[in-house]
Amino acid sequence: MTNSSSEPRSARLALAAAGVSVVLWASAFVSIRSAGAAYSPGALALGRLLAGTVVLGVLLLIRREGLPPRAAWPGIMASGVLWFGCYMVALNWGEQQVDAGTAAMIVNIGPILMALLASRFLGETLPPRLIAGMGVSFVGAVAVGISMSGEGHASVLGVVLCLCAAATYAAGVVLQKPALRHGSPLQVTFFGCLVGAVACLPFSGQLLSDAADAPASATLNMVYLGVFPTALAFTTWAYALARTSASRMGATTYVVPALVVLLSWVALDEVPGVLTLLGGAICLAGVGVSRSRGRVGMRGAAPAPGAAPLSPPSSETAGRVN
Repeated sequence: MTNSSSEPRSARLALAAAGVSVVLWASAFVSIRSAGAAYSPGALALGRLLAGTVVLGVLLLIRREGLPPRAAWPGIMASGVLWFGCYMVALNWGEQQVDAGTAAMIVNIGPILMALLASRFLGETLPPRLIAGMGVSFVGAVAVGISMSGEGHASVLGVVLCLCAAATYAAGVVLQKPALRHGSPLQVTFFGCLVGAVACLPFSGQLLSDAADAPASATLNMVYLGVFPTALAFTTWAYALARTSASRMGATTYVVPALVVLLSWVALDEVPGVLTLLGGAICLAGVGVSRSRGRVGMRGAAPAPGAAPLSPPSSETAGRVN
């Protein structure tokens, strides 16, 4: 009785944590557009990761969690390089080469790639509702992207960079999942962020040069990106990912395009068109379909082959993750 009553609560907490992540990742678009005007792609990624590492490091010391077990390190290292490092640089650079709408459409294949990778390497099942919901959300993301594209022209380099961002995001999440069986969400996020920062150290010179000339607003936006969409959002994401499947978490990130439309309307006074609003609504509808399970609870997520049963944890950017 106690175990069965705790599972709905765990599912609600995981959903709330995922909600925090997608809201903060959506807010990151406003900050990236501001900071990206003054900071080069690599410098912005490094500055963001350094700010996130400091905040997460303080939290880790306060909680006295220490080092994660050795078994968690392969996933931490791989996700740190791919997701925290390569993804952020590729996305920042890609958005300078193509318009926002094109970037959104391309990077939104990330959740689909994530579902395929999770099915292949983590043994996760892909229920029809999940597949249908992801398909509906992707159509909505395409509608949002088309409405935002305007007369812009996508360069080949920009398209390739956005594809790299989608691939590294999807691979990073799938590789992070096994690490969460051994380390806490805070441990996995902190050390992943640290690994990403180390991988971006070659951009140190650019960061110092850009910071010397950047306006205070751009630097504050970079710090915001590190504290909230990185330190907080990646930790709540890891918490939720440990309690559900990677493919279902990926589908949840299709909320991001709809939130970006609303935030751009409020913060940037960018009035969305009818197609933009329709696309955002379709994204939300698709997420609703993908999250519905009928009579099957969140415990229905299939664990990786050979994994021991997980009590709170059992097995979600993105849309675009920022």
